[in-house]
Amino acid sequence: MSHAPEIQALLDKQAITEVLASYCRAVDRADIPLLKACYHDDATEDHGGTFSGSAAAYIESIAPILPRGGIMTHTTTNVLIALDGDAADVESHILAFARLKKDGEKFDTLTLARAVDRFEKRDGTWRIAARRMVWEWNHEMPMAETWGRGIIAPDATVLVRGRKTPDDLVYG
Repeated sequence: MSHAPEIQALLDKQAITEVLASYCRAVDRADIPLLKACYHDDATEDHGGTFSGSAAAYIESIAPILPRGGIMTHTTTNVLIALDGDAADVESHILAFARLKKDGEKFDTLTLARAVDRFEKRDGTWRIAARRMVWEWNHEMPMAETWGRGIIAPDATVLVRGRKTPDDLVYG
């Protein structure tokens, strides 16, 4: 079915936006098949100085880490998409929260990065063909989880919490 160019552009932009959201879900939930589905098989990944190579090798390098990576929440914002036929230049902000532990100390970290992506539509499917990350800022703080000092949940043990694949609510 053929759509008017303006409608097709909206459909393409929505498909790209869903890949960006899927990437965030994949790393947060340690869903390696979903993470792989965000990239074309021959995609490249330049993770802003922490990794440079094929996206497949990048995924392979983080796959053992993600399931035990603790609480992570990645959100994508400020998505700008410049379509050019079956290719697109995409810039998005990734705001990431993580709860980490180093040398016995638990702490929270908040990081903003930008993904500068080249997306390509192949066989009707948009995926990342090349990703470059730019690190903007990072803020670390002592871990403090009081659920709004008890306002949200006086007894935090009753809360349904996020989990890794396949135990998270979204996979049930």
